[in-house]
Amino acid sequence: MRRPSARRITALLTAGLLLPALAACGSDKGGSADGGDSALVIYSGRNEKLVKPILDKLEKAVGSKVEVRYGDSAELAAQILEEGDRTKAGLFFSQDAGALGALSKEGMLAKLPQSSLDEVDPAYRGNAGDWVGLSGRVRVIAYNPDKVAEEKVPDSVHDVVKPEWKGKVGFAPTNASFQTFVTGMRVLEGDDATREWLKGLKANGTTYANNLATLDAVEAGEVELGLVNHYYWYERVAEKGADKVNAKLHFLPGKDPGALINVAGVGILKDSGQTETAQKAVDYLLSKEAQTYFADTTKEYPLAAGVTSSVEGLPAFDSLQSPDIDLGKLESLQETLAMLQEVGLV
Repeated sequence: MRRPSARRITALLTAGLLLPALAACGSDKGGSADGGDSALVIYSGRNEKLVKPILDKLEKAVGSKVEVRYGDSAELAAQILEEGDRTKAGLFFSQDAGALGALSKEGMLAKLPQSSLDEVDPAYRGNAGDWVGLSGRVRVIAYNPDKVAEEKVPDSVHDVVKPEWKGKVGFAPTNASFQTFVTGMRVLEGDDATREWLKGLKANGTTYANNLATLDAVEAGEVELGLVNHYYWYERVAEKGADKVNAKLHFLPGKDPGALINVAGVGILKDSGQTETAQKAVDYLLSKEAQTYFADTTKEYPLAAGVTSSVEGLPAFDSLQSPDIDLGKLESLQETLAMLQEVGLV
């Protein structure tokens, strides 16, 4: 297996991605927690609270022990790149397509069977056939209807940097989903336009630690608008009831970059010695049981054919007007982080 270049590792170090992952995961050869080689080792960039219930069912599905290591998707991808063919991971479960694209670019992922790939629309799987999306989420604008009427909510993220929204916009620049969205804007509109937009957002906006804090700020009226992922709002409604949630969501039209659909997905690591078991895990995560979990429990869009969401009020997936973008091109996260640092947002 091709090892990452020194230039690649240096870029990851510069972006601040590698060192936390090294501390969290170590770099010795893979295997199970008890020192054996029978376990399927999953590096999961998805939040443990969100996906542990479905990953707990994997042992029965794949017929072997499953060891899951949780962390940030970008940090875990950097860890895998540093480990190369010594990686412990048999399966990488990423929160976003960008981290999967980074591993694909370096030749770290095994090609998946066509039968697995065919479960998902080509737009939500890797062009090289080495990763597949499991669930999708769309970027939206949350708004406080006590502060701004629905018809006044911007239809483009370009509008939130206009003078009339100064001091009225909340966002989470350190959040992985925000950074992936910015990467998407870079791919769609170029670095210069994206950098100017970020400067305008910094001037107009208030930063928060994450999407939930941003949604809290919209709820409380601290800001009128918040840039978030759709499922945070639907999870809150499921928890508290629609009548207890003041904020509303606006789904952006016209293929605006702010309407990016990103996916959580999986790829199998080459030469890990876990390929057969990892493939069983992929098949299970594309199964009706797992896809229904993503739809009903995490409130995301299931991506496997034949499974639809039953979440009340959630727009149909095919009604979303997301920009046309190759999700594999979202791998240039380090450049996005450098831009955010340059602008002073991280």
